[in-house]
Amino acid sequence: MYNNKSLYKVRVWDLPTRLFHWALVVCVIGQAITGTIGGNAMLWHFRLGYTVLTLLLFRIIWGLVGGRWSRFRTFIYTPQSVINYLKGQGKPEHSVGHSPIGAGSVFAMLGFLLMQAGSGLFSDDEIAFAGPLTRFVSNATVSLSTSYHKNIGKWMVLALVLLHLLAIIFYLRRKNKLVGAMLHGDKELVIAAPPSRDDTVSRMAALLILAACAVVVYWVSSLAAPAF
Repeated sequence: MYNNKSLYKVRVWDLPTRLFHWALVVCVIGQAITGTIGGNAMLWHFRLGYTVLTLLLFRIIWGLVGGRWSRFRTFIYTPQSVINYLKGQGKPEHSVGHSPIGAGSVFAMLGFLLMQAGSGLFSDDEIAFAGPLTRFVSNATVSLSTSYHKNIGKWMVLALVLLHLLAIIFYLRRKNKLVGAMLHGDKELVIAAPPSRDDTVSRMAALLILAACAVVVYWVSSLAAPAF
């Protein structure tokens, strides 16, 4: 961290958080495409779904033990803080990690993606592909999950993605370089702020957490009924 023309350059987003973000972007786009195409593309839709679930599980854990500004506790705001921010009365520290509005977007995206991935595990397209957990629940539950996955959850996720893109454009017009910070990890701030830990040890820990999440998701996927 150093001072340059009254600005402090701070490592805000650690490498695991940045890789998570861009991997999730690629997977969500891939899922939207494969889900629309259907047919044999559904095989990749499922694979990408398992990848998204792995990433989400990783992010939840990383939100507890990861770099300082990636931890949930640094961007859980009181309702009054959100109201003040919307009134233009935000605090300087709101510019470090996620702002009160950005925090709401993050939690909404994580929540709806979890519901979308979770409902996919219990969904059945009634043609050739079914989620690995469909055989453990009733037909009514499968029908409800499938309906939510296709008709509600998908559109909620796409709406949140659109809002996210609009927010990025808005902040870019205000010279707030959100995309650049998520690429290289650093922000130039008007206040001094402690950086996120982003060294070899923390990155190796993130890799182990990701591997553990992948094992869990692989086990869930293996519960599917054998094909005949």
